[in-house]
Amino acid sequence: MSKKECIAMLLAGGQGSRLGALTSKIAKPAVSFGGKFRIIDFSLSNCANSGIDTVGVLTQYRPYLLHSYVGSGEAWDLDERGAGVSILPPYATQEGGAWYAGTADAVTQNLDYIKLHDPKYVLILSGDHLYRMDYRKMLKTHIENNADLTVSVMPVPWEEASRFGIITADENDGHIVKFTEKPEKPDSNLASMGIYIFSADVLIDALEADVLDQRSSHDFGNDIIPKLLGDGKRLYTYEFNGFWKDVGTIASFHETSMDLLGPNPEFDLYDKSFPIMSNVTTRPPHYIGPDGRVEDCLVSNGCKIFGTARHSILSTDSVVGERAIVEDSILLPGAVVKAGAHVVRAILGENAVVEEDVKLGSVDSTKDTAVVGNDVVIGKGE
Repeated sequence: MSKKECIAMLLAGGQGSRLGALTSKIAKPAVSFGGKFRIIDFSLSNCANSGIDTVGVLTQYRPYLLHSYVGSGEAWDLDERGAGVSILPPYATQEGGAWYAGTADAVTQNLDYIKLHDPKYVLILSGDHLYRMDYRKMLKTHIENNADLTVSVMPVPWEEASRFGIITADENDGHIVKFTEKPEKPDSNLASMGIYIFSADVLIDALEADVLDQRSSHDFGNDIIPKLLGDGKRLYTYEFNGFWKDVGTIASFHETSMDLLGPNPEFDLYDKSFPIMSNVTTRPPHYIGPDGRVEDCLVSNGCKIFGTARHSILSTDSVVGERAIVEDSILLPGAVVKAGAHVVRAILGENAVVEEDVKLGSVDSTKDTAVVGNDVVIGKGE
């Protein structure tokens, strides 16, 4: 197989437990977002738009939907001969089998995949972030610095810094002098985005050594990066200044979804120069009935709107019934709000149903967003 300059390893096994009912049946990267997309579309599209044509997708938690959705990678133009997307779940060997113990262990268990392609560089990604990034610019920085590892970083509000891996870097050349995973008292607000480019030989050596360390939790942030720093390796930052969100909580999922609305959203789904691609099969055009009203909404293919939708996202094949009102809400694919129902500040899971004349959610912004899981039916008594 011909040698690749850079391949990607996309970590997509996350359970996403903080998303509650939305991830009770599917992994976080498979959750629908923005009407016709799933969260993993953003990382896969970034790879395709950056010319990275070989991507290993590491899955674990409830992987079936993710496997069938990603398929051969054709939807993202990642199905070229000698390249493409490979699904990499945990597997058994003669020594036995086990779940991935951490982010680094997930890649360690797939070192054969990396060695097969023999790349010079390996890009490590998370499959559950929303952003648009040209990885070629990050790779250029890595090569120019003759780095062993480059970490993509961005400034975050100081009050949120303790939620992230925090990096202290030299102001002159960007080399990393300190890395602390989720510090109680951060001394920097430069946060790791969980996007790494390794020189392949350094990555392989580090992971093979990590396997033998019984004290390790086999995690990039907790173990691999601090060890490389302690060993005097060349670690550098790549500062990213664009839109980047981890929609790992119901509040951030709802807020980020609502931020897609309006004439000039911060994250533009319509940008043709760096398109977000999706494996959603073509559906009929959406239909708005004679009494249907739509204000400030994203409306996807296959939707039927007979009532009123305001400031909401209506995903593929969702339905708003006669006299029904949907406000400040997100209907995931196939969700149905029946006649006379009123849904406000809510997220309806895939194929969820709100029965006739039911009131769900609250206009009170101090209350939590109402969440209905996939395939759940909400009747008058619930």
